[in-house]
Formats: sequence, C-alpha cells, structure tokens
Amino acid sequence: MSELPIEIDVQAVRQLQESEADFLLLDCREQEEYETARIEGAVLIPMSELVDRASELESFNEKHIVVHCHHGGRSLRVTHWLRGQGYLKTQNMTGGIDAWSLEIDPAIPRY
Repeated sequence: MSELPIEIDVQAVRQLQESEADFLLLDCREQEEYETARIEGAVLIPMSELVDRASELESFNEKHIVVHCHHGGRSLRVTHWLRGQGYLKTQNMTGGIDAWSLEIDPAIPRY
C-alpha cells in the first residue's frame, strides 16, 4: 500500500465517519478547547501530553489515525511525530475543528 497523503480535508473525514470506517479521530488540542467545542467520537490526547501518553495509541499502530486541532498547525506537527514513531497511516485534518464547524457542522462553536 502506498503511503497516505500527509493531509486529509474535512469532507473526506466526514465521509470516513459516514462509511463507519475503522479509524481514530485524535484531537490534540488542550482540555479547555475540547470543552469549548468537540467533534463527536474524537479522542482527546493534548499535544502537550502526547509523548507521555503515546502508549494509549499502540493498538492503533496499523490503523488509520486522523489528527485535528483548532486550525491544523499543531495537528500537522503531531502527524509528523506519529509517522516518525511508526504510525504510517496518520493524517492531518486540514483546517482543524474551525474548518469542520464552517463546512460540516455549524452547531460546533467557533472560537
């Protein structure tokens, strides 16, 4: 299998959800941001805790992981780090939860 592109857009992530694909939506924002706005089904592991909590992702080593943050900057760094740790099916959701709110679910607060 060829390597997945480093980024995936919110429309493609929504299609993954709708098709009930087996993937992890990883939210790397901080707890306060998660409490303000969240995407249903996302798992929170803040970027600031990722190194210490990386073992929580071991069962996803061979699975598709989509990482998101507020606008896509932190999640891109997390995506690169995870790929470096061997999580080769990891992608960054471009635009983050802000793009999700604008394009997919306007009920999610923008901040």
